[in-house]
Amino acid sequence: MSRIGKSPVNIPDGVTVTIDGDNVVVKGKLGELTQEVKDIAVKQEDGQIILETKEESKDQRAKHGLYRTLINNMVIGVSEGFTKELELVGVGYRASNQGQKLDLALGFSHNIVLELAPEVKVETISEKGKNPIIKLTSYDKQLVGQVAAKIRSFRKPEPYKGKGIKFVGEQLRRKAGKSA
Repeated sequence: MSRIGKSPVNIPDGVTVTIDGDNVVVKGKLGELTQEVKDIAVKQEDGQIILETKEESKDQRAKHGLYRTLINNMVIGVSEGFTKELELVGVGYRASNQGQKLDLALGFSHNIVLELAPEVKVETISEKGKNPIIKLTSYDKQLVGQVAAKIRSFRKPEPYKGKGIKFVGEQLRRKAGKSA
């Protein structure tokens, strides 16, 4: 049995959880998320969500901790939200946004314009003498991570000078250049 799956998910104030058959719906001040839960029994009691396997098959043991973590991320997302920050490292790399359109200048012949989902709030921070920062905020952890990975894929950080788009606080493995 999964150690993660055994621990209950605490429901904070202001969050309502509805269990309807295989669907778990979590509503909070930031939004509403739905997750389909297969083969795992979900119960709500005393302000907690408890997940139990119906039988001890390998497939159910594998999904036990997964569904517990997904539901926990939903509860945290609708109550607090998730934030990812990306840093643009490189000469002439710039980022700006107008509403949900993110405009990136990354050294290509044309700027990259990315239309973001309405659930993701974007903010760009540009200070003189510092690298531009893109701040993504959403109540859906998967969506904010997917958008951040998409933006990072335009210019992954390279190991010699460290140029590219990296997460704030990310440690890069640097390589030594040519030795004469």
